[in-house]
Amino acid sequence: MTSDVTATAVPPLLDLYRMMVRIRAFEDAAEVASQGGVSAYGKSSDGTAKVKGPLHLSTGQEAVATGVCAHLHASDYLTSTHRGHGHTLAKGADLTRMMCELFGKATGFNGGKGGSMHIADFSVGMLGANGVVAAGLPIATGAAHAQKLRGQGGITVCIFGDGAINRGPFLEALNWAQIYQLPVLFVCEDNRWSATTASGPMIGGAGASARAESLGIASTPVDGNDVEAVWRAAQALVATVRAGQGPRLLHAITYRVKGHVSVDLAAYREPAELAAALLTDPIARARQRFTEQGGDLTQLDAIEQAARDEVQAALATAGSDPWPAAESAFTDIQTTGAGQWF
Repeated sequence: MTSDVTATAVPPLLDLYRMMVRIRAFEDAAEVASQGGVSAYGKSSDGTAKVKGPLHLSTGQEAVATGVCAHLHASDYLTSTHRGHGHTLAKGADLTRMMCELFGKATGFNGGKGGSMHIADFSVGMLGANGVVAAGLPIATGAAHAQKLRGQGGITVCIFGDGAINRGPFLEALNWAQIYQLPVLFVCEDNRWSATTASGPMIGGAGASARAESLGIASTPVDGNDVEAVWRAAQALVATVRAGQGPRLLHAITYRVKGHVSVDLAAYREPAELAAALLTDPIARARQRFTEQGGDLTQLDAIEQAARDEVQAALATAGSDPWPAAESAFTDIQTTGAGQWF
């Protein structure tokens, strides 16, 4: 594998920690809201789920979103997956509006119509989560091609899972990006599970990095649960892509500590595997790193409390904000041109 990692800047650990715990607090609260259960965030008065339908949580994968998006501008683009809450927050989207979208409220990013798998906020360059595996890859490549044609700067980052590399759009997108030397950074968020199936036995060859390099796209592997390592790798790769040197791929190894969705107990997974993965939790590792550097843990505790408070306020807003008006069902739809849907 080749590497562009040469940057030596010191990662801003406190800022990275702040984003990771915001993502974790959001996911924890959203999980409970989808189950109608009890947590530090309380229980709904009737015990029913306030988020209708299961959620794809990114719990335990916070370091990838945080470390990569720390180097992006609002004018840069990002495409995500069905597991996109953390990516969206790290790109700068408003936490409260995202919670409102999950609740189906009119004040959500998509007016309550998109829900978890279709979160998008164009104002910060977040082009959308996507319920179709690998669908974000060609979207990102198209966005990067537009950036190159316009000549106004900016790059696109495409985050996708390890399951996506076995689908056709992966090859098509990387091939197009390489041929036209597009300003796109592909990030394989390799959490080692594809729904309820372990990814390893289903991937031929050496995986995402080898497939990228077979097309001439340099790949950089990184421990996706070490937020500082992700930050450093992404810093170098983003700088390379911005400099017009073509696409790159970051292969971040992480772990999906929750089930495929928020109501999936993941009984198909060996308990020992999960126990081992929990020892590499990115937030716990960042706390340890901060302590080793002589930091005061009360600072981190205050950051965590602020995140919980922010999420609690978002839940209250999402619970009280209005539902979409009935007539909004007839907006944001595709017309056939005959006028029968108006």
